Amino acid sequence: MNRAIIDRFEGDLVVIEINEEMIDVPRENIPSDAREGEVLIVNGNVYTIDKNETNKRKREIQELMDKLFES
Repeated sequence: MNRAIIDRFEGDLVVIEINEEMIDVPRENIPSDAREGEVLIVNGNVYTIDKNETNKRKREIQELMDKLFES
C-alpha cells in the first residue's frame, strides 16, 4: 500500500505523484470527490482519499506559509 498526491487533472486523466514519480491515472479510477493536493491511498488499482493525511499535509503547509509571511 502506497500513498500518492494528486497534482492536477488533465481531461480524463489525473496526474499523481507517487514514489517521487509523476504518473497518469484514468479519472474514473479516482474518487469523484477528489481534489488537487489530496493524499490518496493506493492499493493496486484502487485509490481512496486519505482524509487524515490530507488534513495533516494542509496544516503543515499552512504553518510553513505563516512562518514565511510573518511580519
